[in-house]
Amino acid sequence: MANKKFDVFVIGGGSAGQAVAKSCAEAGMSVAITERRDYGGTCPLRGCDPKKALLASTEVLEFAKHMNGNGIVKLPKLLWSDMQKFKKTFTKPIPKASKDSLKELGITVFSGAASFLSETTITVGDEIIEADKFVIATGLKPIELPIEGAALLKTSEDFLNLKKLPEHLVFVGGGYIGMEFAHMAARAGAKVTVIHSHERPLQGFDPDLVDTLVAYSKKIGVKFLFKAKVNKVKEGKNKLKVYYEHEDTTKHIKANIVFNTAGRVPAIDQLDLEKAKVSFSEKGIDVNEYLQNAGNMNIYACGDVTDHGLPLTSMTGPEANTVSANIIKGNKVKVHTPVIPSVVYTLPNLASVGLSEEEAKKRYKNVLVNHESAADWFNARRINAPIYAYKILINERTKAIVGAHIIGPHAGETINLFSLAIRKEMTVDDMKAIVFTYPSWGYDVNRML
Repeated sequence: MANKKFDVFVIGGGSAGQAVAKSCAEAGMSVAITERRDYGGTCPLRGCDPKKALLASTEVLEFAKHMNGNGIVKLPKLLWSDMQKFKKTFTKPIPKASKDSLKELGITVFSGAASFLSETTITVGDEIIEADKFVIATGLKPIELPIEGAALLKTSEDFLNLKKLPEHLVFVGGGYIGMEFAHMAARAGAKVTVIHSHERPLQGFDPDLVDTLVAYSKKIGVKFLFKAKVNKVKEGKNKLKVYYEHEDTTKHIKANIVFNTAGRVPAIDQLDLEKAKVSFSEKGIDVNEYLQNAGNMNIYACGDVTDHGLPLTSMTGPEANTVSANIIKGNKVKVHTPVIPSVVYTLPNLASVGLSEEEAKKRYKNVLVNHESAADWFNARRINAPIYAYKILINERTKAIVGAHIIGPHAGETINLFSLAIRKEMTVDDMKAIVFTYPSWGYDVNRML
């Protein structure tokens, strides 16, 4: 028999889970939530936010290097320990503040891993809990590599908590996490190697701009091993040995520490979903247009753990709002996936929104491709930025902007203007009719068209 019963029970104390719990509580429902780790979730505690806090110092160094001899006479030095202290000013307050804000709304807060006993009950520690509706918002976790010595690999969370930066780091996987951390570590003085199984990193981003980023990454000291598959990690005398296959030959590289940055998968393996008749796949919890599970209609899911959309923090709010509305008022709100920009926070930034060149040419008969370097434009020249380029995709018949890809300083901000343009189905003439401040990075948007 259940110890407690609630209208809604939320599994996962990250941004999505907290948002659903609060909305349902404010609607007068009895709500409980559990989190097996610290409350706050991946992005605020061990992802986007601490990463960008650490990045701030490397941005200062990068800009100073560009201006060295042009007003800057002495370059700053990065002190990793102080960078970590600064990062903690963001992460340390979050768990307590998160729990306090939930409790203030009368939400019952549990701490521990949840697992289903049946379609209507779960356990959290010694507690057996029943609920009318469940929400799964457990996010993602690092993928487990099926290689010998996988336990020796560290995760992105370990990198963000490094007290001291080792002499040589290896990143297994050239996705955005591996690339961002490689840039950070290289600028902080470490020797860095990225091992990636494909011919270039950052699948999903424009290949021409990725090639530009790779070339610049090499200049700052990042070594790449492409088309290489890691198959074993062993402990050596003083360093780890990473064995990989490359061109039908087994080779190895030594490093002080090796990070698994090969990707992330839905964190659902401990939930015993079969007992609750929850349908799922390797992509995550199976959800319909209402973010409701097909196997158990009393279970909803939102955030990175679903098989819907992209695992981006910017989708947390819209999905949480959809789930909350459908639990409170019945299924009336369908999930909508808007135009979503994405950014790799290397220096320079690599940003993308809308269709890729390949996708655009498959969808439209004629596509205009504006692809140029803008390194000689005023904004790049005034800070001596060596990399600034773009690729804008336009439907030639309608003149609608259908895709935008930018590499350069503040590309992560500039891409938002193109996101707005694509979302509102704006044409080139529509954008050119807008007056932007000069000289600003936003002003460059019209020149790109």
